[in-house]
Amino acid sequence: MHLLKKYWLLAIVGTAWLFDAMDVAMLSFIMPLIKTEWQLAPAQLGLVGAATSLGMVLGALVCGALADRIGRKQVLILTLVIFSVGNLLLIMTPNVTAFIAVRFLTGIGLGGELPVAATLVADSYAGTERSKMLVLADSFWAIGWIVASVLAFWVMPLIGWRMTVLITAGTILYTLLLRRHLPDTPVKPQPRSSYKTLWRSPVLRRKTLLLGVLWFIVMLTYYGMFLWLPSLLVMRGFAIVHSFSYTLMMSLAQLPGYYLAAYLMGKISRKSVLTIYLSGTIVSALAFSLAGSNLAILVSGAWLSFFDLGAWGTLIALTPSQFPQAIRGTGMGTAQSIGRIGATIGPYLVGLLLQMKVPLTGIFGIFVALLLCGIGILLWGIQDVADQPQEGATHEAHS
Repeated sequence: MHLLKKYWLLAIVGTAWLFDAMDVAMLSFIMPLIKTEWQLAPAQLGLVGAATSLGMVLGALVCGALADRIGRKQVLILTLVIFSVGNLLLIMTPNVTAFIAVRFLTGIGLGGELPVAATLVADSYAGTERSKMLVLADSFWAIGWIVASVLAFWVMPLIGWRMTVLITAGTILYTLLLRRHLPDTPVKPQPRSSYKTLWRSPVLRRKTLLLGVLWFIVMLTYYGMFLWLPSLLVMRGFAIVHSFSYTLMMSLAQLPGYYLAAYLMGKISRKSVLTIYLSGTIVSALAFSLAGSNLAILVSGAWLSFFDLGAWGTLIALTPSQFPQAIRGTGMGTAQSIGRIGATIGPYLVGLLLQMKVPLTGIFGIFVALLLCGIGILLWGIQDVADQPQEGATHEAHS
């Protein structure tokens, strides 16, 4: 029964992660359609993506702190409601201005969900098990992309993007399950602002900034590579990157990356795991930029997905343990909100570099340099704090 409850919590929280990924993926599939429908200029299309990212910055900041104030469960439910209502409003948008405004609102829910869900998982397990469960929860991100790909390639052509979005808005029903089955973690109200606690402590301030910069690098390179560069490969004549088989393979390749990272938790340090995955991302990115055939693109792209998303999951496992439980939501939300700025800049950076006639290998070279900086910050700036067994394991209290 104990084992069942342990994985039941993982499934509940992981499904929230799945919905988040599904929405981000669906947007990438919808953007070419609204570009044609509303005859959008590239700058307008860029604002659509930027609005979501800016909403996520705000959502991570506000919801992380709110989770420390009123509890993880209630805020997680709130983020899913915001996300669902946003998608309901999206199907009624008459023009791109309304679409951008709604995507900003939806971004608040999306950005708030991830750090709050990670904080709840971190509170609910202890030691090595905590790290494994955080990586496994993040693995639901890949499943969300797979579900979105199926909807985009098989359902959307039949019913249109608005009705497909309506399907994703059904997540509001999921909040009823959360209200009934999701245990909360005890959070004592803070006598002062959790942000004051975070920023007035030199130790916590340093941790937050270093982790924030590392998240910034990971998100900038991820969104820059996965959202922009497939279009460049199409320009070079490799139309396969817009096919269902390519999208499915890139998503499936993420899963073993997550599962291997989860397996390595406790066997070697999280810093070592993250260093391996960031190094693998660098090698794969270089191979991807030099790929000259469909087979080379598929193989190098799969390895890039394997390592890049495995690095993301390992960073998810590393971050919450850096903060005391009382302000864990605030710390996690702040670090990820800094990262979301990188997610906003990444696609724009690629566009700017292309405008400057920088070749594909040069763009990837910049990504490699950033990732090397990230490895340096990880090795010499961040301490792999051991998970405290007295913090967490609340699923045992509910057994």
